[in-house]
Amino acid sequence: MQQDGITRTDWAKLKAMSDSEINFTADAPQTSSAEWALFGKSTQAMKAQWQVPESHPLADFAPTIILKAKDFATEITNFNVRQHAMRDERAISNEHITNNEALRNTLLERGIRPESLAPVETVKKVERRLSSSDKQAQKKPEALPST
Repeated sequence: MQQDGITRTDWAKLKAMSDSEINFTADAPQTSSAEWALFGKSTQAMKAQWQVPESHPLADFAPTIILKAKDFATEITNFNVRQHAMRDERAISNEHITNNEALRNTLLERGIRPESLAPVETVKKVERRLSSSDKQAQKKPEALPST
C-alpha cells in the first residue's frame, strides 16, 4: 500500500513519534503528494529540473529554506497528530499535505517560489572541493604577506 503525502524521512519521524498509537499499514510511502504541495510539481519533475541523480534524495540538493519548510511542515503534522489524537494514516497524510500547502503559500506570499530556487551543492561535493583545495594548498603554500 502507498501512503500519499509523506516522504520516507517524514514517515520515519512520524512512525518513531508514536508507533504504537497510529494504525500504519506499511513501512514507508512510495509517493509524495506533500512534495507536490510544496513545489507545485512532482518529486521526479524537481529531480529532473535540479539534475538530481535518480539514486540521490531531492533533499540533498534542496536549499536550506526548503529543508526548513519541509521540517516545519513535519513538526506541525507531529503536533496536530498528538493534539487531535490522529490514528489513521490517511488523516495524517492529509494533514501533512495541508501543512506543506500552507508553507508553500507562505513562501509565495514572501516572494519565494520553491520550484524556481536553484539547487545547492551537496555536502559531498563541497567536501571534495575543499579536500582538493587543501591538497593544492599543501603542494603550493601561498606566501605570507610581508609587513
